[in-house]
Amino acid sequence: MEKHILSVLVQNKAGVLSKVVGLFSRRGFNIDSLAVGETHDPAYSRITIITSGDEKTAMQIIRQLEKLTPVEMVRRLDDHASVSSELCIVKVVAERGERSEIMQIVDIFHARIIDVSHRTITIEMTGKTDRVEALLNMVEPFGIIELSRTGSVALERGEHNIYDI
Repeated sequence: MEKHILSVLVQNKAGVLSKVVGLFSRRGFNIDSLAVGETHDPAYSRITIITSGDEKTAMQIIRQLEKLTPVEMVRRLDDHASVSSELCIVKVVAERGERSEIMQIVDIFHARIIDVSHRTITIEMTGKTDRVEALLNMVEPFGIIELSRTGSVALERGEHNIYDI
């Protein structure tokens, strides 16, 4: 199954996210990742959706999204012609003898330590999903206590933007 990155510009109103997610639910489409935030114009929000499926499924999703009243624009982003990033915060077990090894891993991934206690270290990392996954794989043997991820946000590279027709 192919991954599809959809950038959806919507009116910043109550219930809009529910309509978008409801469309996926009603049609039986899965959302692999979802990130939502207000744009530079407070009247609009951008929803970044990563979903899986074949070309026909992707086109059906886009057509259905475009029919929703609060949706202003839908763009399908090519992975190579866009930039994306996600945020991950992970708390790991860090016994006294393991701290330096964890700190080396954090340094290698250009992540940062945002909290330390007697038995834990909390790490923050932003980057492409595969890099976040790689960091998580490296710290998993120490013991992941909890983690939170935003899902990817993405924009087209260069001068192109969601307002281009």
